[in-house]
Amino acid sequence: MKILVISAAFPPLRAGEADHALHLCQHLGERGLDVHVLTTRRNIETSRFSFKLYPIMPHWLWPDLPRLARFLKNCSPDAVLLIYSDRDYDRHPMITFAPSISKNFFPSVPFVTQLETEYISRQASIFTRATLKAMARFAGPQNFDYVYGTLLLKSDRVIALSERHLAKLAERFANGKGLVIPPPALMHICPDNSASRLRGREALGVEPDDFLVAYYGYVYAEKGIETLFKALQMLNAQRSNMRLVMIGGNKGENHSSSYLDGLHRLSKQLGIENKTLWTGEYPGDSEEASLYLRAVDVCVFPFKYGVTLNRSSLAAAAAHGLPIITTKGNSVESPFVDQENLLLCPPEDPDSLAKAIASLMDNQTSCQRLRAGALKLAAEYFSWDKAVEHTLAALSQ
Repeated sequence: MKILVISAAFPPLRAGEADHALHLCQHLGERGLDVHVLTTRRNIETSRFSFKLYPIMPHWLWPDLPRLARFLKNCSPDAVLLIYSDRDYDRHPMITFAPSISKNFFPSVPFVTQLETEYISRQASIFTRATLKAMARFAGPQNFDYVYGTLLLKSDRVIALSERHLAKLAERFANGKGLVIPPPALMHICPDNSASRLRGREALGVEPDDFLVAYYGYVYAEKGIETLFKALQMLNAQRSNMRLVMIGGNKGENHSSSYLDGLHRLSKQLGIENKTLWTGEYPGDSEEASLYLRAVDVCVFPFKYGVTLNRSSLAAAAAHGLPIITTKGNSVESPFVDQENLLLCPPEDPDSLAKAIASLMDNQTSCQRLRAGALKLAAEYFSWDKAVEHTLAALSQ
């Protein structure tokens, strides 16, 4: 089966969408599928991949549409998967007409859109707005969406990464073509044994009796990390052996560095600078991040808007069987069960977060229950085998 994957985001871009695209294509390639990836023009070493990479798109604007159409026609795939995040496609609507272009060439070839985020922050020019209005009049309202173009209407299936996102999409289309496939851990996972834990703790330079709390993932404002820092300050006065490690801790290329800089200033103001470790960047194809996760005792995700299934960082913590503390939004998605596979706190509430962390420091029974729950959560919702099977099922319809 020849699969064309279109993804504007791809390493070396530092973004969750890029990491997801890479790992998904690797897993598809390892299944013996003939995977071709169209992406943005960059200097990329392609020989190490189990698929064919074409970094030939200079931009994703109206002038680039003929290049996209030619590649699609010449590739002649058996199925097309578009991995979509508005910001990676120059915040421009051109790519939202890819299903229509594909169907024009290959009417019977399945076209699947995988939506990486639930937000679109497009700022269209006057020309683009006029073009969209003309297309809307030509296609008719039943075949066109001003925000999503023909992505939702012409795609055979639409993949969302979380239940919350799928529910929002259902407000725009309700024909049953949507499904949820959460992103699994986007890393190479090292063995679960004492040697891995020891190696990780030695690399971090922590003492054997230190209680090590981790934050893992890219750093930007909606992650709510300042709440974690304030909780650490509260605990630091009572627990001298507590340390925090920021695994990764870089801002990602789609976000401003001001928030990250502010966090470093905040750690000094709160007096926790010497309690906070920053691993910095590491090779994406190494086990380094996994070793760090093996070294920690608890993983904390203080999201401002509550936990959702699309968080691949949480998937990684669950795959390592870590007790997870995170936040409850306006609603909680069905896989998450408080006190069973994670602990839930109110967002932006340092006192509640500090109490949750302290409760696990003192209660190994709770830790073991959460570890077992996290592993079960990972097996049921964050498995690469299941993600690939569900993706292939969507591409085969």
